[in-house]
Amino acid sequence: MSANVVQSLGCEVGISACSSSGRCPYVPVRQNGFRTFRVRISASPTGFSNAVSSVDALKLAVGSSERRRGNGAIIVAQSALFPFLGRKKKDAQKVKIELFEAIAPLNRGVSATEEDLARVNSIAKELEKLNPTKEPLKSPLLSGKWKLIYTTSNSILKKSRPSFLRPNGPIYQAINTDTLRAQNLESWPFFNQVTANLVPVSSSKVVVNFDFFKIAGLISVKAPGRARGELEVTYLDDDLRVSRGDRGNLFVLVMEDPSYRVPLK
Repeated sequence: MSANVVQSLGCEVGISACSSSGRCPYVPVRQNGFRTFRVRISASPTGFSNAVSSVDALKLAVGSSERRRGNGAIIVAQSALFPFLGRKKKDAQKVKIELFEAIAPLNRGVSATEEDLARVNSIAKELEKLNPTKEPLKSPLLSGKWKLIYTTSNSILKKSRPSFLRPNGPIYQAINTDTLRAQNLESWPFFNQVTANLVPVSSSKVVVNFDFFKIAGLISVKAPGRARGELEVTYLDDDLRVSRGDRGNLFVLVMEDPSYRVPLK
């Protein structure tokens, strides 16, 4: 197993989503607890703001996780009668939009300057303070297939490579908390995969032990014992996950398919 293959799969359980051609991610929007459509983030913050402004304000003001639990009407009523009760959730939505605006033009992080890196990290830290899910490993919100829209991991971004040697399609990460399994999936042009067992060390952090690599989606290779990492979930709601790796890298992901199951082997 070459070092390049290991790096291409992201040993920090990092994954990427926006294509290197500059296509930007979608922002999941839910209505009545169900995903109905997505708003595309434009290549500029202004375009993103215009797109978001066209969405019913209620979808942004009321947290989707509350709606899934059937408390949407209660939250709306509370916010109307006692505005201070809904302030924290409203702030979280505002910070989420700010985060999406900041990362939209950065081509999954490839084109980020030092100033961009500092700004995104600052916004992420602000959002992490508003984390509504204090024990993510015990939450059903964590399970499913996630698409990464931003990372600082060079093993994922491969900035030193020509663009045609970087992953050009979306890259996903799937997690199932009931089986403690994880999977990274690259799409075009490499189609590499890696699966792993998760060992919880706290209610928000796991040790990741990779077990098998699949090269070009066909050749299965047992992972070396040193292929391991750590991952901490620092923010989690229905649609957005922020995670940090053991090397200090930041990962921002959006939910793609909550029903996806990671193969046991």
